Amino acid sequence: MKISKGYKQLVEEAERQVKAIDSAALKSRLLNLDETLLLIDLRDVRELKREGKIPGSLHIPRGMLEFWIDPESPYYRSEFDAAEDIILYCNKGWRSALAAQSLQAMGAENIAHLKGGMEQWQTDGGVVESI
Repeated sequence: MKISKGYKQLVEEAERQVKAIDSAALKSRLLNLDETLLLIDLRDVRELKREGKIPGSLHIPRGMLEFWIDPESPYYRSEFDAAEDIILYCNKGWRSALAAQSLQAMGAENIAHLKGGMEQWQTDGGVVESI
């Protein structure tokens, strides 16, 4: 199958349109225990079991995000009720950039993603909890 645009181009486009934060900024936000911040782990459940997760994050499989955030969806999750800021992360920051772009297209505000994802978080000494 021939395609005209690859995943790298899609991610680059998303990166230009969405806000990205680094590990240091996320650590600072998490230290403040901000209850209006919703940190979402988009990785596959196998990745969570293998590598753990950032403490306090909510696991939402990437394929369900748009359904779980929409109040009109039968899959809506009440965790979004109090969320004023959402930070998404995945393994490398690719899926989270695309997901942030999708949520912005839905009209969601105050969306960001973790640049470099879980890999960068761990490289930068971020705390990880086992599940």
